[in-house]
Amino acid sequence: MRSAKSDMGVGRRSAITWGGLGMLATCVGLSFANYASATNTVPPQPAPRLAYAQSAIADEGEQQLRVDYKRLDQRLQRLMASPEMVGLSIAVVEKGEIRFLKGYGVTQAGTSDPVTVGTVFRWASLSKGVAGTLLATLAGEGKLSLDDPVGRYAPSLKLPGNAQQRATIADMLSHRLGLPHNAYDDRLEQGGDPREIRGMLGQLSAVCAPGTCHGYQNIAFDAASEIVQTVTGDSYADAVRQKLFVPLGMTSASVTREGLVNARSWAKPHAGKRVLQVAEPYYRVPAAGGVNSSILDLGLWMRAQMGLADGIVKPKVLSVVHTPLIETFRRGRYDRAMSQARYALGWRDYTYQGHALVGHRGAVNGYRSLILFDPEGKNGVAMLWNSNTGRPVGMQLEILDMLFDQPTQDWLDLDKRSITAAIASRRHSG
Repeated sequence: MRSAKSDMGVGRRSAITWGGLGMLATCVGLSFANYASATNTVPPQPAPRLAYAQSAIADEGEQQLRVDYKRLDQRLQRLMASPEMVGLSIAVVEKGEIRFLKGYGVTQAGTSDPVTVGTVFRWASLSKGVAGTLLATLAGEGKLSLDDPVGRYAPSLKLPGNAQQRATIADMLSHRLGLPHNAYDDRLEQGGDPREIRGMLGQLSAVCAPGTCHGYQNIAFDAASEIVQTVTGDSYADAVRQKLFVPLGMTSASVTREGLVNARSWAKPHAGKRVLQVAEPYYRVPAAGGVNSSILDLGLWMRAQMGLADGIVKPKVLSVVHTPLIETFRRGRYDRAMSQARYALGWRDYTYQGHALVGHRGAVNGYRSLILFDPEGKNGVAMLWNSNTGRPVGMQLEILDMLFDQPTQDWLDLDKRSITAAIASRRHSG
């Protein structure tokens, strides 16, 4: 199947570019579904909340860039020809600016509705970085301390041995609560109320004392949403929007199922080419997995995490949320290619080719996501796709190899599969 490509790309010598920063303000304010009808007239002065978004996209000036964006585009087009792919979008930041921004494939298998840079996908567990950033921001405002007992603000959370009175908010955000991995996720997926399930966690046997080992959580992690509501008086969705999404100009971002399915362009979830229903459970733990947005907004979020958000996300907040607190396991080929796998506050930390990286990946049924960046060099990649395959994860290493002047490797296994297919074809023809 030939992939349908979007009509937008950003990058040096890209066939289609944004035509200057002013145009971006218009694009962010418009529905991306109607972008093709936008004219090149001089746009009005952007609203203050779009100022950060306006400055995020690189202009068309020649610079010494390390990523070969023509090759990147060709590799992604080859990836999209794979039968497990439906739609995908990508943002690449190099030297602090978004240099490449593009959608590939379709929002739904069997249709011609293209993925654009405005198509909304689910973030899944990339949402955890939002929770960490929001709580660290509230701590900076004096509304709480990350060293406060988590039970002080989240009464629904019960831990073995009444440890909610000792485990801190930072322990919760770094998955150091002493619980088994993914405790009671199955009950959430069966329709259980997350607050009720959090109360059942105290019946489990602790695997370690709080703060001493890593056990990845969703239900317990979502005590973050309860804490936010307790200290602000606002719903988690409202607090995230007011404190982060609106100031950053992330106009497509939301933390509800309605925010996804009511978007003008949204990617439907798939298993292979089969369209799935949008699952509800992880929207009920919004701090753990509820965020949706376009790739443009995820690109803006990545720049904010690099300290490029004009003070919207404070440097001290970034230092706190990115500082590693506990070692984690490296699972799979791509993680094993990196070293020093650790967890911070809603973020994972790695080292690759001598560079300290921050990122996360996400997965809910029918969607996958990733973000990985070098805060010091102001380089990184973010991707969203609407199928269950993990194959696109290899692209993050292909891009990092270019950024870090490393030899080219086929992390996507495109060349290997081409050779295998050619051999099979010869055998069949013989």
